Amino acid sequence: MSATITLVRHIMVTRLVTISMDDRLTVAKHIFDNVHFHHLLVVDEHDQLQGVLSHRDFLKALSPNLGTAAELVRDTETLNRRVHQVMTHDPICISADANIKQATQLILQHNIGSLPVKENGKLVGIITWKDLLKAYCSSEEA
Repeated sequence: MSATITLVRHIMVTRLVTISMDDRLTVAKHIFDNVHFHHLLVVDEHDQLQGVLSHRDFLKALSPNLGTAAELVRDTETLNRRVHQVMTHDPICISADANIKQATQLILQHNIGSLPVKENGKLVGIITWKDLLKAYCSSEEA
């Protein structure tokens, strides 16, 4: 019996949440505070992918005193930084027709948490390491 090959298109998330390169980190904070995912796709004015802002990148850019009794004005000012100052530029992408093994290898090789998915140069989805784990667990049950 041959195993079916799961493609990225079968497990990628297609409901994309994007953010502008010039948005302030306050916008990213509002999104991260209200959703259950950890990667924002950063697009330019033509909706072309320019980067990825991970929750980890976002947190590294903020002052550790933010929200504490030691918070000063300069700490809250870190939220005024622009997304393009903090994001990962030129992210590694994958095709919707790639298989999940290829996606896993890219994530491990580059020590990243997600891969934007493109089809014919157009952004069509995103796949994360959690999506891949879920797919591997599902394939084991089958």
